[in-house]
Amino acid sequence: MARFHNRKKKVVVKPIVKKQQQQQPNVDHITGNKIPKSFVFSRGKLPGPLRQLQMDLRKLMLPYTALKLKEKKRNNLKDFLNVAGPMGVTHFLILSKTETSPVLRVAKTPQGPTLTFKIHEYSLAVDISQSQLRPRCPQDLFKNPPLIVLSGFAAADEQLRLMTTMFKNIFPDIDINTVKLSSCQRILLLNYNKDTKLIDFRHYSIRLQPVGVSRRIRKFVQNHQVPDLRNLQDVSDFVTKAGYGSESEADEEAATVTLTSDLSRVNRASTKSAVKLQEIGPRMTLQLTKIEGGLCAGEVMFSEYGNGGNKKKPGNEEGNEKEDGENDGQMEDSDEDDEADNEEDMEEGEED
Repeated sequence: MARFHNRKKKVVVKPIVKKQQQQQPNVDHITGNKIPKSFVFSRGKLPGPLRQLQMDLRKLMLPYTALKLKEKKRNNLKDFLNVAGPMGVTHFLILSKTETSPVLRVAKTPQGPTLTFKIHEYSLAVDISQSQLRPRCPQDLFKNPPLIVLSGFAAADEQLRLMTTMFKNIFPDIDINTVKLSSCQRILLLNYNKDTKLIDFRHYSIRLQPVGVSRRIRKFVQNHQVPDLRNLQDVSDFVTKAGYGSESEADEEAATVTLTSDLSRVNRASTKSAVKLQEIGPRMTLQLTKIEGGLCAGEVMFSEYGNGGNKKKPGNEEGNEKEDGENDGQMEDSDEDDEADNEEDMEEGEED
């Protein structure tokens, strides 16, 4: 009888090759300046709308932020600071909730200062989108950082100068001689009202439309679609026929610019295009309540409630002074935490 042998098949183990994430540069190759990066996270428990506001702020800060930053309850401020150093993070945006109102802290790492804002009102990006007839949010809208425009901050007050410096440095510098028009797709507008001491926080997308070109022609050129001419007597009727949107929208001289380079099939160089701003959110109304010299601690340089001066707040004590019902103890560092585990938990995925 023939004997059959069970021959073992060779097992081939293929190595798992992980897709390397695209590392973002730390220095601008044109200006040579350090590119600011940010972490947007929360302290304490937040309700659902504030959680969504946190995600909206992360999208606003793209591409130089951690869109998928992981947070755990045991993570404290020291853990975020330990991870921020190797990753080149320069600013923290920290959301928290007090008994009276939400609070936004904007801090410069690693040693401050820290600006604390009371959020009087806010609207989410989804709320603004639902209120618009034609919401607009292209896929490549967040590939470049927004342009920042400050209005009403030209004053001699020290706190206004500090706010101006903080907001300017939170985004990369722009060289007007080398910047590409195609990269300017968003605007962050901060308007300070000296009478109410409130800051209007608005986020817009930039859209260009050629002047003197009807909407029919724009859609035809952009979409590469053959127009339906069955009900027309002549092709000129398609060009001159009204009733398909506004044919003379944005023809004002003050709202037009002359392009220096080609941006699209309808926005060509040396032609005039109208600048359109469309709000994409989030929207906030902020009030500066406190400025601290350190990272969420240190000397109180300014206080809206008159408790400023040269008071110092230790960084490792809880239950210190509270302004506007803020629980500063939530921001303090704890001495005993497994820092290695926390750093691994907070490893984030940068936006490709």
